[in-house]
Amino acid sequence: MSRFPWRSHSQCTSVTRLRASWIRCRWPVWWWSAGTWRPASAGSRSQRTDSLRPSSCPQFRMDTKQCVVKLLVQPSRGLADEKFIVLVQKAPPGFQLTVHALHKCEIGQSWEAFGHYTADATGAVNVSEDPSLGGTYSGVEQMGLLWSLRPVPGSKPGLRLRKVNVQTPMEVTISVYQGHQTEGFMDQVPLASVVVERWFIAPGVRRIPITEDGLTATLFLPPGPGPFPGLLDLWGGSGKLVEYRSALMASHGIASLVLDYITPKITMETGRMVDLQYFETAYKVLEQHPQVLSSRIGMLGLSMGASMTLKMAVYSQVIKLRCAVSFGGSHVQPVEGSVEQMLGFYHKNSDRIRVTEENEVIYRDLSLPIPSDPSLKVDVGRLKCPLLLVLGDDDQNTPAYESAMDMKEMMERAGNNHLLTILLYPNAGHMIEPPYMPYARGGTYRTLDTHERVKVLWGGETVAHSRAQEDAWKKTLVFLRENLFGSTNPGAP
Repeated sequence: MSRFPWRSHSQCTSVTRLRASWIRCRWPVWWWSAGTWRPASAGSRSQRTDSLRPSSCPQFRMDTKQCVVKLLVQPSRGLADEKFIVLVQKAPPGFQLTVHALHKCEIGQSWEAFGHYTADATGAVNVSEDPSLGGTYSGVEQMGLLWSLRPVPGSKPGLRLRKVNVQTPMEVTISVYQGHQTEGFMDQVPLASVVVERWFIAPGVRRIPITEDGLTATLFLPPGPGPFPGLLDLWGGSGKLVEYRSALMASHGIASLVLDYITPKITMETGRMVDLQYFETAYKVLEQHPQVLSSRIGMLGLSMGASMTLKMAVYSQVIKLRCAVSFGGSHVQPVEGSVEQMLGFYHKNSDRIRVTEENEVIYRDLSLPIPSDPSLKVDVGRLKCPLLLVLGDDDQNTPAYESAMDMKEMMERAGNNHLLTILLYPNAGHMIEPPYMPYARGGTYRTLDTHERVKVLWGGETVAHSRAQEDAWKKTLVFLRENLFGSTNPGAP
């Protein structure tokens, strides 16, 4: 039995029948001749019927007047970090076709991806094994229909795909179209379609809003009585509760509490940024939960959340971590103070901001060069728990590479470098997310001080960044399992 009872493996077939009747057909009739499909002319009835019959299609008979192209996706329901298999069957041999993915996100924007394929001698295409000859991705790319999703032509610029409501699936319609096409998909009838559900939350995972003690947070608990290891999850400086990573973590057996520390209710009501006690309060909520193992809690952050993770891991007298994970973070920040002081440090260096010809803002120089002043960087030489640094070498938002090299030197001098693991991905950018999320080279957000909407450059290249997301997610889960589930002291040399 499947680990996820709602997962569908077999009932995932949808077909559109190609009818031979000239009168009833609602799109141009095609006929097989000289090794290729050709549009039928308005000639004799015998040409329109007999020539339409492709011997390669066993379903076609003059008495049934139909040829079936079959599309299967296995599983058609599954977790968002799982792969699926896309199979096209019963097409004519050598048939050129386009496999297309379409997703309408929760803010109403449509995203699409597509690959060009040629059916083999049996009339089949296996997206997991056969190369795409063009489209939004090329080569053998099993999950290219997801990671190469992009806004449809005419969409507003700067869009980034994020799942808002994790209690509903991300629905993707996968379709097959005749020929190698690049546009106009919405104006055509596909040969076959399947709706795929990608879930960020497994059956039985519980979502619990946390508002006590002034917190704005959500706790995700895995199925079962527990107790479970815990994780404090921090996103970056754009604020809001972004839940899909924590929901996925809980789907893998880790109780995960995602915390909004930029735009929490208390800040919206008072106008004051949170202090370090806010993070310690969130840790205590997780630590004291009856279904969480209090001695097995880690902390994970992305961007500014990674910087806060480093600070709390080293300096907090309350937060005692089993391990820490930094995605695209830096240790460069004022040692004293919290979010407001960190933002003030960046603002003071705002003359270092660069802007591209496309009017995209590059923030990475705000923390460069890496300072020698010990009051301006977290002393990771004092770190007592394992640390995983995940970074792309084309990060244009944070000097993640320079910071990682400096942290490595600091820990080597302190003698705790055995705690450090670095995952460096060539040609990957800043926003390394869970696997198969569409790559975004940049995005837009409102600045915290002026609330001005700006375009930000994150960096990276589509294929390399997508590879990095898949690999980093797998290795992050392994790192967390080793340090949160293991029985030995993870800090021992």
